Amino acid sequence: MDLMFYGGPTFIIAMAVLMATFVIRRVLRMRRAWNSGLTAEARCLRTYTTTSGGSGDTSVHTTLHHVYEFVARDGRTVRFDEPHGPGTVIEGDYVTVFYSEGEQVNATAHRPSPVRHGLALAGILGFLGVVVVFCVGFMLTYSQIFEPLGDVFFGTDNDGYVVDEQTGETFPADQYAEMP
Repeated sequence: MDLMFYGGPTFIIAMAVLMATFVIRRVLRMRRAWNSGLTAEARCLRTYTTTSGGSGDTSVHTTLHHVYEFVARDGRTVRFDEPHGPGTVIEGDYVTVFYSEGEQVNATAHRPSPVRHGLALAGILGFLGVVVVFCVGFMLTYSQIFEPLGDVFFGTDNDGYVVDEQTGETFPADQYAEMP
């Protein structure tokens, strides 16, 4: 019974921490590309959309993707797919991309907006923090309220009963006293 009241919130906490990790890594990748100071002219090779939702009564969410290709400073050709791009960029357009060098190139065609990303990061992490605090508070409240009662549904409170240590059977106290 306790598994539901401890396991459920623990799972929600784990998912919140995983989401926070994903969001932080994405923001750091974008900032690394912006702060490197490296730019290149990239060509939009393809645009496409993906849709999600729409089953039952849920709304449909459409995301516009762009596939860009550019030549990095070291001469290698880099192609990357970026979601949530502007609708004004079409196939064949040239855009400025910001990228960071290294074994894995981080690139983005989004304009630098560290304040906007910082506020978004603070808002998302604040919300996930509230979720974690609520789950921890729920587990603490549950343990404080129901711990003194014991597990009344499965009979772990032994008032008026005696457990025979040899057989493990439970008997009423007055009946156990009469046994040989």
